[in-house]
Amino acid sequence: MLPFGMVPPNLHKRTGNMPIFNEYDSRETLMNALADRVAIQLAGAITAKGKATLAVPGGTTPGPFLTALSSVDLDWSKVKVMLTDERFVPESSDRSNTRLLRSTLLQNAASAATMVPFYKEADAPEDVLDALVTDIKAALPLDVCVLGMGADMHTASLFPGADRLTEGLDNNSNLTLLPMRAPGAPEPRLTLTAPVLRKSAHIHILITGQEKLDALHTAQNDGPWEDAPIRAILQAPTDVTIQYAA
Repeated sequence: MLPFGMVPPNLHKRTGNMPIFNEYDSRETLMNALADRVAIQLAGAITAKGKATLAVPGGTTPGPFLTALSSVDLDWSKVKVMLTDERFVPESSDRSNTRLLRSTLLQNAASAATMVPFYKEADAPEDVLDALVTDIKAALPLDVCVLGMGADMHTASLFPGADRLTEGLDNNSNLTLLPMRAPGAPEPRLTLTAPVLRKSAHIHILITGQEKLDALHTAQNDGPWEDAPIRAILQAPTDVTIQYAA
């Protein structure tokens, strides 16, 4: 990991509303540099207001980043951690993002952080939505948000073709969390809405591999958010950085 407080030498400045693009020579360098940058931003929030909230993605790509971040020297007792989205499966499932988070980020020094739940046992996500939203709203706004992106240009569980995508992308909506069902997704999801994500003080989009880089280039073209939900984040009126390694 870079020494605490350093930024990668290839950091590019943001121009207008265009995101910063950082490319690293290896995935290991990317994950460690991102952990350092997120830690600095969380520390800044703690200094400014005595607390911080971090949102992170699930899936396999961010695992090394989450593990690296878990060992950073930070006052984790003042940090709330939540997912950007979750599959509606119990924590015992291999597909649970909550399970991944507990085994990666919420270890070592970061075990002192408070986790905001995205799952409660029920027949359907709608049955527990109100209970989950209460805790999530209490932790908002997000100080730092790390998002992934799929080759289909989805982010969080805002999938092209999903049943409530229009609601999830509505920038005038007051909704915080939405159940989401999408073609090809084997279970329902719960996802933070685009307005919540776009209000994060700092946003990082973590991608690896040529396929996702090509998808990013497509998403940077003009077009409806529904076709490429990541556009809602790329066009956010805040600090957006793309973190990429082949």
